[in-house]
Amino acid sequence: MNLSTIANTRYTTKAFDADKKIASPIIEELLALMRQAPSSVNSQPWHFVLASDSAGKARIAKGMEGGYTYNLPKVQNASHVIVLCSRTDMDPVHLQAVLDQEGADGRFVTDNAREGQQATRMMYVNMHRFDQKDLQAWMEKQTYLALGTLLLGAAALGVDATPMEGFDALKLDEALGLRAKGFTSVVVVSLGYRSENDFNAKLPKSRLPESAVVTRL
Repeated sequence: MNLSTIANTRYTTKAFDADKKIASPIIEELLALMRQAPSSVNSQPWHFVLASDSAGKARIAKGMEGGYTYNLPKVQNASHVIVLCSRTDMDPVHLQAVLDQEGADGRFVTDNAREGQQATRMMYVNMHRFDQKDLQAWMEKQTYLALGTLLLGAAALGVDATPMEGFDALKLDEALGLRAKGFTSVVVVSLGYRSENDFNAKLPKSRLPESAVVTRL
């Protein structure tokens, strides 16, 4: 199956079969895919929280209380749930860790290459921090690149997925202790296998035509 076919057939699952579980090797592959997702200047401002049992999913479900209870079954009945988080600041400790990892992985042939990479990354960080004043939004954009990678990867591996922004970030961050660690929740993704009662599986997919969204120069 080619990528365009996968993209055409994947959809947002509305109901999961609670008795069907994702095999561990598939989950590990999905985690690896997210880690390898692209990010601006390789900033990697993300963190992923994985729940694989009822206790873990119950903690994530805290974020669905109140006005988001319609999303509770999607968390409770899923095989696994991932909370994609972004950093609350692009702090020096994280930036140094990224630079050191690049060095350990052989990214720098010379010291000048290392210094150049650090200078370029800091230029973008400072631009978003001080000039455009949208550092948080910029970091969240990178996290959504990981989300796209996860959704396409899940579909390629035959796993159904539900991305959700419908949750109380304050409650979820508190339940997972995220802000004390320098993170905040951005999007929740439930993973598993669709239930026979999933009405969305029976509906045709709808997207605007190419003529409306693509300009060929």
